[in-house]
Amino acid sequence: MRCALAFASAFASAFALALALGHSPGALAQTPPAQTSPAEPRSRNDPMLRLPRGADASILGGPGRVVPDVPVASNLPLQSDPRAVSTALEQANRLVGEDKHDDALRTLDTALAAQPRDPQLRFLYGVILADRHRTADATGVFEQLAADFPELPEPHNNLAVMHAAAGDLDKARASLENAVRALPGYALAHENLGDLYLRLAARSYQRATDLDAQAPSPRHKLAMARELIARLTPGGAAPKPQSPRTD
Repeated sequence: MRCALAFASAFASAFALALALGHSPGALAQTPPAQTSPAEPRSRNDPMLRLPRGADASILGGPGRVVPDVPVASNLPLQSDPRAVSTALEQANRLVGEDKHDDALRTLDTALAAQPRDPQLRFLYGVILADRHRTADATGVFEQLAADFPELPEPHNNLAVMHAAAGDLDKARASLENAVRALPGYALAHENLGDLYLRLAARSYQRATDLDAQAPSPRHKLAMARELIARLTPGGAAPKPQSPRTD
């Protein structure tokens, strides 16, 4: 049902998100796998299963990356020229590998002028924006992709990364739930969701401690949650506690 295209750049902190997805580039899929129902788990031959995991950094904090490529369902009503899209993606990835991000964006701009709805071109555009720390712009790209192609889980996952970067854990949770709804067998989103629940638990324990500073139970649980977050965060400290949101 899907084909994945490798994105081989190194992200300094795209889940800078105070969060980023800590994983390496995915494998290049030369041909799309057989079409499957979105409700079914992907088969072992699905190239998306060869995408980097590294979700432990995505919600918990520390350096890492967003999911680097998006598969495309063969039954999507696209009007793209596959050869032109493939050429543009290859050129953009090569330029990113040469640290020429602006040139890569211009290459994608040119391709998108002819293929404005193509999800792979748009997805890579968003990933490069995240790599350049243009979080607001990347968020806009992933938001529109998630709206246009709700059946693709990867835009929802990366949108969660952007929301987490902005400290909006509730929006991040909604996006990850959408990713799991789109593809119940999407292990990365499940892992990210577990990490997010851990951060949400720490936030609630912090709130309980603020409301009743004398209660030992929430303080103890908060300390345990922070310790676990710190242990699970590769290459960085746990996110700083945030004041309870009142909005």
